[in-house]
Amino acid sequence: MRNSYEDECRKSLAREQAKSLAGTNNWEHVDRERVHQDWDVLYREITTFLDRGSLPGDQQVQELVRRHFDIICRFYTPSKEAYVGMSLFYAEDEAMRAFHDSYHPGMVEFMGAAIKVFAEQGSGFAPSAGAETPA
Repeated sequence: MRNSYEDECRKSLAREQAKSLAGTNNWEHVDRERVHQDWDVLYREITTFLDRGSLPGDQQVQELVRRHFDIICRFYTPSKEAYVGMSLFYAEDEAMRAFHDSYHPGMVEFMGAAIKVFAEQGSGFAPSAGAETPA
């Protein structure tokens, strides 16, 4: 059974990405080759921490998650919920799981846990699309 917070995160991701894609002509402003190069470097670094037995909340791991978030922000700045939704997408989409786990068999779970810590502690997120703005 899915929990309601995770369902809201999935919905936030879908809603925010759709809005961003529509507003940017499918992210035409993004240098996708550079993004993939940067993710490759980052995921190789994260693998090193996984092999060392680091924990998702460790400061150095959280610094790497900050870099991951910064790469995501080249497309659009997600809310905390959408960013957590992205970690769920990595775990639930077969192709995304295979891609991430090609770096390390525990990459998806580790990144999911690290992203959740980052979202709980982090700043720099867009307001949640479902959040009400004060009058």
